Amino acid sequence: MVFPVSAVILDQVDDYRKVLESYSRRLLPQIQWSSTDRGNVEVLNETADFYRFFDATPHAEFLYACVARTVDIDLPAETAFLGAYDAFKGRVQGLVDMPDRLLDLLFRFLRQNGGRLSKRAREREFAGLTDKEAAQIEAMFAEDRPHI
Repeated sequence: MVFPVSAVILDQVDDYRKVLESYSRRLLPQIQWSSTDRGNVEVLNETADFYRFFDATPHAEFLYACVARTVDIDLPAETAFLGAYDAFKGRVQGLVDMPDRLLDLLFRFLRQNGGRLSKRAREREFAGLTDKEAAQIEAMFAEDRPHI
């Protein structure tokens, strides 16, 4: 499972790398190391003081920005998406009886195809839908589109 803040960090991985390197790049020439047989690194000199009292302001600012984006943007968007998805599922189930697995597939197809069921999907996975039901489902999806 990817936690929301880590997803934001992964989304900004180049900026994250720059923040980490802002300290480590200056520090690396001071560290003596050698490769191990297992592909790891063995540090040969004492380095604890390099890390004990360093200025972590850029790191804290980056993390704060990631948490702020998660709280202010990503979590509300995810909540709106889940609400719209649940509402869509409920309306479709009120129209036609469909197993959750097929309903999830229906949702994914609509999302991938701009709110329309492809001819192939209508002829295969959703052949049991009438033209009227398919049109109603597409209209339901369009109502929730701003959040999906």
